Amino acid sequence: MEDQVSTSGPGMALIYQMLIPLFWCIPIALVASELTTAMPVQGGFYRWTRAAFGDMWGFLAGWWNWLTSFFLGGAYAALLADYAAPQVAHWKHYCIAVFAILIITYVNVRGIQMTGRLAIVAELAILAIVFAMCVMSVRVWTYNPFVPVVAPHKSIFQVFGVGFAIGLWLYAGYEQLSSVAEEIENPQRNYPRALAWVVPLSILTYVLPTICSLAVMGHWDRWHDGTFSDAAMLIGGWRLRLAITLAAGVMSLATLNSTVLSATRMPFAMAQDGYLPAALTRIHRKFGTPWISILLSAGAYCLLSWFPFAELISIYVWLRVATSVMTVLSAWQLRRKHPDLQRTFRIPWGRKGLAYAVIAPLMMSGIAIITSDKLAREWGPILLLSGPAAYFLRLSIPKTLPSDS
Repeated sequence: MEDQVSTSGPGMALIYQMLIPLFWCIPIALVASELTTAMPVQGGFYRWTRAAFGDMWGFLAGWWNWLTSFFLGGAYAALLADYAAPQVAHWKHYCIAVFAILIITYVNVRGIQMTGRLAIVAELAILAIVFAMCVMSVRVWTYNPFVPVVAPHKSIFQVFGVGFAIGLWLYAGYEQLSSVAEEIENPQRNYPRALAWVVPLSILTYVLPTICSLAVMGHWDRWHDGTFSDAAMLIGGWRLRLAITLAAGVMSLATLNSTVLSATRMPFAMAQDGYLPAALTRIHRKFGTPWISILLSAGAYCLLSWFPFAELISIYVWLRVATSVMTVLSAWQLRRKHPDLQRTFRIPWGRKGLAYAVIAPLMMSGIAIITSDKLAREWGPILLLSGPAAYFLRLSIPKTLPSDS
């Protein structure tokens, strides 16, 4: 998040953090809530897309999301290492990232109940520390956090490319837990309620500490991973700095944890349908988790965590956009194909509400693709095209369903 300030400018970073949710995570959360109450199935949006548009598009949604998780998991591990040891040799940095992935892999193999408790404790601890920092900062505010609005002497692809991509990343993935809907108790009731709490809390968790840190520190052009810890030092001394550093590390660990939890159920569901090898449907005898899917995904996270965080997020956005577009279009298509499907939660405001929930993310997706940087434009199309290639390759192989499906 610090990179967003130094590349786009403090004012533009705050504008991104406050406005992007209105056109990105809030409409996607509304779509995910409606479709989860209508179809609370393992695989979530992969199966929604398949029901809405057919097998090929369902496969592409699942495949792109699985690839997305590789970059996201690697990015969170790299970010955790950035906070834990910002000035060590790269191979030591990489070892820290891999160690974090191994810990989270073990937690997820143990099962979703342990994972859920860990996420709740981590989130409450982070919110308490961030709130304390924001309250303490008021007495030492010095700078206008919105000035300058746009970073001078920066290219348009940095201001509106990298910064915008980070903004989408901050508020992405609210449809992801739909992939574990069968493991959530009463998803028709609990999923919409959870999103109603999580979305506004996420916005506050990003916006408030950014405003307070900019008001205290200034020097926005020098922001880098770890700047919030530096701001905490000015606000409350070494104790607050230590608390913020630990909170940032725990947040990265918690988001890596939720990535493994949600994304590894996708290959499991696709394998159940015969689109991926049946070995991915194997369930751990003791813990009841898809341990082969978890281990395979963790291996990809370990490989990608070697690369810098910003590069991984830049490429990630292309894949996330593709998955999110399929998700919101599925809501529109399923309203047309199955208008009588029981939905205990419906997107409010009738047709206007549905139009908002579909069109707003499409607009954000178009902006993200147009303003993406060179690295993303090189690798994004290749990764997207791997989906159709994998689908037609799979069609050439006789489909074998797992024996216990």
